[in-house]
Amino acid sequence: MDNRHFVNQHVISPPFPAHLERIIVALGCFWGAERRFWQQKGVYSTAVGYIAGNTENPTYKEVSTGLTHHAEAVHIVFDPNLVTLTELLKVFFESHDPTQGMRQGNDEGTQYRSGIYTLNQQQQALAIAVKNYYQEQLSKRHFLSITTEILPAPTFYYAEDYHQQYLAKNPDGYCGLRGCGVDMDLNAFEKEHKE
Repeated sequence: MDNRHFVNQHVISPPFPAHLERIIVALGCFWGAERRFWQQKGVYSTAVGYIAGNTENPTYKEVSTGLTHHAEAVHIVFDPNLVTLTELLKVFFESHDPTQGMRQGNDEGTQYRSGIYTLNQQQQALAIAVKNYYQEQLSKRHFLSITTEILPAPTFYYAEDYHQQYLAKNPDGYCGLRGCGVDMDLNAFEKEHKE
């Protein structure tokens, strides 16, 4: 595997500088999802891969059958002094429709489900709090219930090299990201929940 991020040349697999933190999210096709996060300030590197399935070292072809039950996911490495996890979760929820179950738009299947895969109890608690807060905002606009799964992160399997930073290598490539058009008020959330 090529361990250099195509956009910023940082490493995409461990070890990472000690002050950085990690989170893994799934929000549909991972090409557009990864681009959304590498564009955020404070994000050191991103990588795409597969998570929360029932086989080891799956290939894209295997995941695409739906039989392995993996989600297409983005591994995010970030500097908490430059961007908070809350800010990244805001980007996560606003960038896709988290109410669609096993699909995003025209992309259907288990690999397109919404998920947050946490690395510690603090992340888990924060992810649940943000989900509940965003659900309140969606409910006011008559959206359905959020289907995002929030789990302690199982093994993340890196996708094939050609998928990494795909939309930087192929600027006209497919991106199916579509949000609900509902903003999360970060200030209001943080007043209710002190990080």
